[in-house]
Amino acid sequence: MFSSDHLKGITPFLYTADLGSFTRAAEHLHLSSSAVSKSVARLEERLGVMLFERSTRRLALSDAGRAYYATCKRVLQELMDAENVLAEQASDLAGKVRIAVPASYGRLRVMPALLQLCGQYPKLQPSIAFSDRFVDLFEERVDIAVRIGMPSNWPAALGQMHLGDEHLIFCAAPTYLARRGTPHTIADLEQHDCIAYGRSDGTPMTWLFAASDGQVERRDVTPRMTVGDAEARTAAVLAGLGVAQLATWLVQEHLASGAIVEVLPSYATPGLPLYLAWPLARQLTPKTGILLQELRQRLTI
Repeated sequence: MFSSDHLKGITPFLYTADLGSFTRAAEHLHLSSSAVSKSVARLEERLGVMLFERSTRRLALSDAGRAYYATCKRVLQELMDAENVLAEQASDLAGKVRIAVPASYGRLRVMPALLQLCGQYPKLQPSIAFSDRFVDLFEERVDIAVRIGMPSNWPAALGQMHLGDEHLIFCAAPTYLARRGTPHTIADLEQHDCIAYGRSDGTPMTWLFAASDGQVERRDVTPRMTVGDAEARTAAVLAGLGVAQLATWLVQEHLASGAIVEVLPSYATPGLPLYLAWPLARQLTPKTGILLQELRQRLTI
């Protein structure tokens, strides 16, 4: 059973750490400096470690003190979040919400959905971050994230909602195909200009092909061009510079208009999974729960 004794001394300790002295902490807590000092000393005695390094000139956290400070701040923030959840009674989608999305997918697919939601819910105040880097939802205090790909170890405190999988197709512009011909086999690609996704060091990503046994086969291609941005690769295809493997969410409007056409359809294959992710504690708030359902309805493939 957890004892309330574990909470004693934490507030004086945190104030002392933040302000750098017992005297200043005492002023903020409306206590005497002696009372704050004794409270911290009792806490150190109970923990069996020195939380501060004391000298006549300075008061600084010890290594153990820094670790304990970080834990206390995190736990208190979680308590504040829990209180906010219980205090929030709104049934409407309103208030501030921080959303993290991948750059290209966010601009092309998530942003239109969010603009619709902002029109439907005038009190919604989204803060939207676009980035292809890994976003730590807890460290950066993100309410909801859209992720392409699933991590090998999904944190237990993180909720997830599968939206579907990408569909990868091979495609080119009609002007390119009129000039170079249409590839009909994988071997034909060797005679074509390929536009591949380039890693940060410039090396091309392998292409995926649907095999006859239903499995997915990876093959290296020798590209004419490597491009480290999805929308820029699409622009290269639209310019008639070659064949690329692209997700349908990236080019669906161009496919509909005929500006880009699919080739090698029998080799099309599923790509990475798409997910909504969120800290489970945030799901208790009405706005997060509503927003998750609204985004699921609009983004599910």
